[in-house]
Amino acid sequence: MTTEAGIVRPPAGAQAVRRALDVLHCFHDNGPDLSASDLARRLGLATSTAHRLARTLLGSGFLEQDARTARYRLGPAMTELGRLAYHQRGLHLATPELADLARRTGGTADLALRSGPHVVIVAGGSVTPRVGLRRPLHSTALGKVLLAWPRMAEDEARALPAPTVLTDRPHSGPPSLTPELARVREAGYALGDGESAHGVRTVAVPVLERTGHARFALAVRAAPELITEGRLGWYLAQARECARALEVLLLAPAERRDPGGRA
Repeated sequence: MTTEAGIVRPPAGAQAVRRALDVLHCFHDNGPDLSASDLARRLGLATSTAHRLARTLLGSGFLEQDARTARYRLGPAMTELGRLAYHQRGLHLATPELADLARRTGGTADLALRSGPHVVIVAGGSVTPRVGLRRPLHSTALGKVLLAWPRMAEDEARALPAPTVLTDRPHSGPPSLTPELARVREAGYALGDGESAHGVRTVAVPVLERTGHARFALAVRAAPELITEGRLGWYLAQARECARALEVLLLAPAERRDPGGRA
């Protein structure tokens, strides 16, 4: 909505919607159930406001409440929508391919997509109840692939979070990102060595659309003793073969690259 003075104002009710969505985002870290005061503290709101928002989401099924502790967790409506989105994207079709890649390489295979300034793992061996699936884009090989082949309206370094040290390994934040992404794009893959987990080496490649943008990123993770410099080419070949199979499974025919296209 634009006023006569040219000031853009959000539509009526937009702030309440934004706050409700912020409440749901509080559960991204897969931590314990949260009380109204926990939500208020995380969002910088009054406890009474957080309580009202939580009760509204509770009534619509987006949150549920433990009867004993009165603490909140994600509700059945979120489960339903998550499952619908999972199948609408065809991600269930990726599971056998990822399992086969993991079996052939002796590692863990994951598929990820971009969600704002984060990379989110949506299928593969890392999708477990105890593992966080969300990381800053710049901090992982998967994220760097998504940044190196950005989709339309996605800026490589726009809105990136501040650098987060996940381990004591060196990491690259936004200041050094542009030359690193150029190297990733030239090589056709990203390599991570202990960036997000100790003793793990990651090879990540794009799952590309016909336009040359990455719809997803695919990673193989294994111990450095497996993904050695001498074996890197073999691991890349396995990952790229799987990525091409996923292009067929997950993209509509008009969105797929021509056979033989190179990343």
